[in-house]
Amino acid sequence: MLSIEKAKNGNERKLSLAGRLDTTTAPQLEAEVKENLDGTQNLIFDFENLEYISSAGLRVLLSAQKIMNKQGSMVVRNSSEEIREIFEVTGFSDILTIE
Repeated sequence: MLSIEKAKNGNERKLSLAGRLDTTTAPQLEAEVKENLDGTQNLIFDFENLEYISSAGLRVLLSAQKIMNKQGSMVVRNSSEEIREIFEVTGFSDILTIE
């Protein structure tokens, strides 16, 4: 189960995720990202309530990062220790901006 809370402030968009980002829920986030990045210059993912991320979830983050490389910046905030570890092990900590 994944819930996505959206907030928009000018050309900044914040997506707060809660639950699990896995093979079942990744398409939901992917659709959200594709629909909402037009005109977005600053994309923020808030992972404070995200419990788990799978390789499918990582792929969605990677495609969002590729889009944002062309039009602005992307930041991942408030990741748990477990998720930070996944970023480290997969090398995503070198690709993503993690605060």
